[in-house]
Amino acid sequence: MLKAGDRAPGFSNPDADMALVELSQFRGKTLVLYFYVRDDTPGCTAEAIEFSELENDFAKLGATVLGVSRDDCIKHGEFRDKHGISVRLLADKEHATSEAYGVLQDKEVDGIMRRSAVRATFIIDKQGIIRHALYGVSSRGHAAEVLHLVALMNKGELN
Repeated sequence: MLKAGDRAPGFSNPDADMALVELSQFRGKTLVLYFYVRDDTPGCTAEAIEFSELENDFAKLGATVLGVSRDDCIKHGEFRDKHGISVRLLADKEHATSEAYGVLQDKEVDGIMRRSAVRATFIIDKQGIIRHALYGVSSRGHAAEVLHLVALMNKGELN
């Protein structure tokens, strides 16, 4: 698992509109990269809506928010449009980004071991260094907690 102080792994994933998004595009900006399990589930929907509602507040702090799941671009588009989600959602169908960030874990489901995503968020600074690596987070209220961490980080109160 990644931790504060680690260099953020590079990624290149398409968004809901199939535009390629890469970590390098955010050099010089704070990036909030949150991983969620699946589009259109209750917790993931609540989390995406909360991040969207706070998107302008993140922008005022110079931060961009991106959501990542293993759903494809079409499913992301449907999810975004159905719920009015404004943050960009990245498709990780090949699981490379999820693997790089350590958000896939083996879980037993009905007696079968499967790789499942763990809800996690990374706050990446302007130099591409992870300042906060939060694994196993709760979906509700999480966006506000992350906004608070970004605000403190910008004030130099959190390293």
